[in-house]
Amino acid sequence: MSEEFLEHVLGGRTTEVEEAVRKAAAVEIMPRFRQLAADDIVEKNGPHDLVTVADRAAEAHLTASLTALLPGSVVVGEEAVHADPAVYDALRGDAPVWIVDPVDGTRQFVHGDPAFCTLVALARHGELLASWTFAPALDAFATAVRGRGATLNGLPLRSGSPAAGAPIEVATSHPDYTTPDQKAALLGLVTEGVNPRPCGSAGLEYLAVARGTLDATAFSWEYAWDHAAGLLLVTEAGGAHTTLAGEPFRITGGNALPFTAARDAATAERVRGLLGGR
Repeated sequence: MSEEFLEHVLGGRTTEVEEAVRKAAAVEIMPRFRQLAADDIVEKNGPHDLVTVADRAAEAHLTASLTALLPGSVVVGEEAVHADPAVYDALRGDAPVWIVDPVDGTRQFVHGDPAFCTLVALARHGELLASWTFAPALDAFATAVRGRGATLNGLPLRSGSPAAGAPIEVATSHPDYTTPDQKAALLGLVTEGVNPRPCGSAGLEYLAVARGTLDATAFSWEYAWDHAAGLLLVTEAGGAHTTLAGEPFRITGGNALPFTAARDAATAERVRGLLGGR
């Protein structure tokens, strides 16, 4: 990816994208927070996989505003892919792709918990260019641009490294989203010197790694809308990520799972080893 192409695609649009994300949250998400009726919530694939009117309305809003900002771009959104899985193929195409999770942490949103966020990333040919993570109920907005660093509410983000000798804190996949082999791999984290816990909103877990308040993640699913924004955020804050095979995570899929993102490369390798990586 050349610097010239990155500049051509983004130009001065990072602020405009932030404004679009903030507007979608203000118009479609926050007026519904703690105001949902029972028929505003639908189970997609079971009780832990929910969608609300806010998810759908916010994704439609962002699809319109983001493609208007960048003519010729396309959107891969969680709800659009649920309706038509072929939409996901755009990640492998030539057009710039907006990767959108309108409400990451829908379960938290449904229960009135403020720990949810909106995730947007821009990619082309499977390569991440920029990302935006907005937690409107927490007043936190994080941005990352490839090769240019990461910020939270306008201040630089640095992930740092875990304190020497201290146990590492790792957010892990919920058991409902793991295969038997993945469950067995995640059990490798139940060991001295590691404190695993179930993850909440993936986007906010990535933000915690980028801020240095969480040491690592260990996730067993690979949907791009959950991971794209956070992976770039962690990388640009100085962190690292790796799959079980010791390769960088690919947003186009086909990754060896589970995979980890961590505050530094040494921690990522440590977690990969505990997961059974070679």
